[in-house]
Amino acid sequence: MSRYKSFSFLMVFVPVFLLVLYFNNIDPEKNTEKNVTLRQAQRKELRRKMCELGKETLYGKILTTGKNFENFIVDDSRKILYCYVPKVACTNWKRIMYVLKKGEPYIDPLSVHRNSVHQTKALDYLTDFSPEEREIRLRTYTKFLFVRDPFVRLISAFRQKFQSIDEPFYSNYGKTMVRLYRNQSDPPKTQREVIALGLQPTFYNFVQYLLDPRTERYGPFNEHWRQMHRLCHPCMLEYDFIGHQETLEEDAGELLKMLEVENKIHFPPTKNATTSDFIKEWFKTVPLEDRRMLYNLYKWDFKIFGFKRPDEILDS
Repeated sequence: MSRYKSFSFLMVFVPVFLLVLYFNNIDPEKNTEKNVTLRQAQRKELRRKMCELGKETLYGKILTTGKNFENFIVDDSRKILYCYVPKVACTNWKRIMYVLKKGEPYIDPLSVHRNSVHQTKALDYLTDFSPEEREIRLRTYTKFLFVRDPFVRLISAFRQKFQSIDEPFYSNYGKTMVRLYRNQSDPPKTQREVIALGLQPTFYNFVQYLLDPRTERYGPFNEHWRQMHRLCHPCMLEYDFIGHQETLEEDAGELLKMLEVENKIHFPPTKNATTSDFIKEWFKTVPLEDRRMLYNLYKWDFKIFGFKRPDEILDS
């Protein structure tokens, strides 16, 4: 009897073991159709498992109000829904959606000025539709999104919005950081003034702002640093394609193939200026306890989308 039990165990265990081995030996650097397909299967399965694990926190009734769909772009002609995440190649994906909307013959996405795709009427958003029309599109359209290592995304957002001149962001957010965390009761009125005085918000001030419980009392996080799962609701919507900034070239090619436009539209080349190699350097001014609190704030983005916990800055 024990011999049959052993045989049964092997019949179940060996295929599972081989499957795990097969999945774990994917080489993400090789752009083969098999690798990309398996990678998608892994991402979707991980999303399902993590959403189930965090269902007490992550599930809700977001599909009843339009304000939850501000980041969803619609292409009715191809039945596509794209949830854009700022700081994850979203300008280029908006260019693609703009080109698709204009129809054939497709123009070069790079010929579309970045300001054009950020205009209110340039693209169709899910918020433009009635609740009934939204429900139909959410249920039946092909849905995709692109995500990125959450801490790398935060660094990228800080660099663009607070190290470069962006007066609206200084007025709406930076000035608050200078007042609260740089002890300036009357902060300079412009970003240029604050830079001239050497009082511009530091990356640690930005982290303090994110962790401050007062911040969201006045409204949700800005979309540039709002958690990705709060922008795109992956635990309430089953995405057909989950792309990563870290494998952007391969994923973009696979998605364009899936949309049957791979020979007509080419994804613009993207320079990934902020990589995970810089994380340790950026976080050296942030106290360990604050790093851990920040991770907890973004932990479901790490878990749902399969990004490695940054042990090198959380355990030292």
